[in-house]
Amino acid sequence: MDIWRYNIRHLRAFLKTVELGTSVAAARAVNLSQSAVTQAIVKLEDQLDVRLFDRHNGGMVPTSAARLIYPRVIETLKYIGRKNVTHTQIKAFLALAQRGNFAEASKSTGLSSASLHRAIRDLEIFLKQDLTRRKGRGLALTDFGQAQARRFSLAGAELRYMINDLMALKGIASGSLVIGAMPLCRARVLPAAIVEFQASYPNVDIRISEGSFTELIEPLLTGQLDFVIGALREPNPGPDLVQTPLFEDAPVIVARAGHPLFDRPSSDTTIRALSEFAWCVPHSGAPLRDKWEQLFTAEGLALPRISVECGSVIVNRQILLRTDCLAILSPDQIVVELEAGWLSVLCPLPPQLNRTIGVTCRQDWRPTGSHRRFIEILQSVS
Repeated sequence: MDIWRYNIRHLRAFLKTVELGTSVAAARAVNLSQSAVTQAIVKLEDQLDVRLFDRHNGGMVPTSAARLIYPRVIETLKYIGRKNVTHTQIKAFLALAQRGNFAEASKSTGLSSASLHRAIRDLEIFLKQDLTRRKGRGLALTDFGQAQARRFSLAGAELRYMINDLMALKGIASGSLVIGAMPLCRARVLPAAIVEFQASYPNVDIRISEGSFTELIEPLLTGQLDFVIGALREPNPGPDLVQTPLFEDAPVIVARAGHPLFDRPSSDTTIRALSEFAWCVPHSGAPLRDKWEQLFTAEGLALPRISVECGSVIVNRQILLRTDCLAILSPDQIVVELEAGWLSVLCPLPPQLNRTIGVTCRQDWRPTGSHRRFIEILQSVS
């Protein structure tokens, strides 16, 4: 669905008609003729397939659909900012920002190369700022361009939510959820929530973007992701983000079956003994890496040798199966290997090293009904 098919002027005309109550007053506010405002409303109603106003001699009365999408339109126009920016310019610039070159942007939008260049050039002239700069043989966004791309992307997210809200009003549960998933939640919680959610919402598509917190944070802030599930950060990573806990995860120290440490009495499995072996650990900055370091520094010991620095559970568990390396993992992540007897839990960690798994979203995020229901299910399966 092309969310940028809605004319920005039509959205402004709708907004002012809701606020002022007549097409005459709205026309003055948006600097259009009354007939142009009337046509804009009719066009928008046709595109959304819903009646937005009841027409009376005394003016235009917003319908329940209009009242529903009114806050979304406000947010959309707030993010767009400038009054005379067109939906074609936004569509062209976002495609260029995401694809990195004009050829790929042209393919993704269906705009000709000439139309794409013209739209970007006109946008730069109107904004009186360069949006891109040359970088080798390609293009990179300027600082201003990055900020503008983020605002336009957030505006696009609001339009996507607007459509989902309208479909729900019609009794049609459709649309999409775009979720960022960090490693731990992918083992049990997220699949269980998806299965339960889709039993009631079979027409809502779910798209999962996998990655670390570092990889997912920018798509979250730009509205490309609705929310992210995974280990919460301490302290909160920024004022633009809200973290909601789901459950406490109790990681354990894992080794292959037959590891030399299993031949020692359990009382000899000390932190010092653990420091004698190489480890597979996540990259610096990950909560689990911080907790691993605390395990040794709390005992006044030097950190053990890091054999592999990797956040991939799949990679780490395969290395564990074939070496004497150790790792800290959640039992949920290796349930098959534990049941098969390929890997074993060497020892638990102190409770203070548990980590909180939860949902991270934007501070100003306004979820749709589908979002709220999915998060309710996440909480129940957690």
